[in-house]
Amino acid sequence: MYAHAGEIAPFEKLTNIPDLLSRYFLLKPDPGNEKQRVAFGTSGHRGTSLKKTFTENHILAIVQAVCDYRS
Repeated sequence: MYAHAGEIAPFEKLTNIPDLLSRYFLLKPDPGNEKQRVAFGTSGHRGTSLKKTFTENHILAIVQAVCDYRS
């Protein structure tokens, strides 16, 4: 079980949403860094803007790949 299930999350555990959104649009992943490339899991694209693993550039690359495939 989860150690803190049913408790209010402490402030320091909460995600800073404005920071996360800024990183999504501003950070650019390094294509040479395998950990920052597009990665899919069982539920779709996985990652976080905090580690440059889910940014606008990732979504643009995925959409371009789908469009290229469909054409």
